[in-house]
Amino acid sequence: MESTAPPERRTRVGGESPCAGVRRVPAESGEGSGGGNVTPGDARGGRGAPPDGLQGERWPGHGLLERPGAGSSQRSGWGLVLTGVAGGALVAVYAVATPFLTPALRKVCLPFVPATAKQIENVVKMLRLRRGSLVDIGSGDGRVVIAAAKEGFTAVGYELNPWLVWYSRYRAWREGVHGSATFYISDLWKVSFSQYSNVVIFGVPQMMPQLERKLELELEDHARVIACRFPFPHWTPAHVTGDGADTVWAYDASTFKGREKQP
Repeated sequence: MESTAPPERRTRVGGESPCAGVRRVPAESGEGSGGGNVTPGDARGGRGAPPDGLQGERWPGHGLLERPGAGSSQRSGWGLVLTGVAGGALVAVYAVATPFLTPALRKVCLPFVPATAKQIENVVKMLRLRRGSLVDIGSGDGRVVIAAAKEGFTAVGYELNPWLVWYSRYRAWREGVHGSATFYISDLWKVSFSQYSNVVIFGVPQMMPQLERKLELELEDHARVIACRFPFPHWTPAHVTGDGADTVWAYDASTFKGREKQP
């Protein structure tokens, strides 16, 4: 009698399930994957991708993983530093440049142009045999005031630019005449020059007529006015020396006082 053996059951691993329409997920080896189950991180990032909670930790095959946003935070920090440096530089440039640019906005301005050695020599020549106090109107970097102080004058400089005034004070101290050379931050139109016996001015043509009238009203008869680069338009100089840009004109107040009484 022929025996009938039951049909052999075959288990399909990694293949189709006996149930129609159902497919089994293949199992992986535990090495490097943390077990045979597929995690959400594996499904999204492929083999070895770290789960969401492990950013910034060590992960097999990847070393230390960067946390999200760490790089952007560092770049943001550098951006703030660079912005601060740029802002500070602009403020510094503004602070230094403003005193030099502001006079250009005035109706009548006295620009800073350093006196040459020859101009200073001619000024000193016009001061020979004279004594008393001296004022430099628009003293710039102080070289005329310092030269006059070395000649024995009690010299004063008025300058609108604070940087130039501070530098002039430093130069006077360095050259040992700070006791007789004084500098003030002031607008020349707001200062009276009646107390000075000698007045030096490196002017510009636009301001000379107005300055003429101011000095006629304020100076004593014994005063002397020394103009450099440009002469006064209506006064007659007592002495002239130098050539070209180094020309210096000396005016004695006794020759121009009283013009303010004329019509």
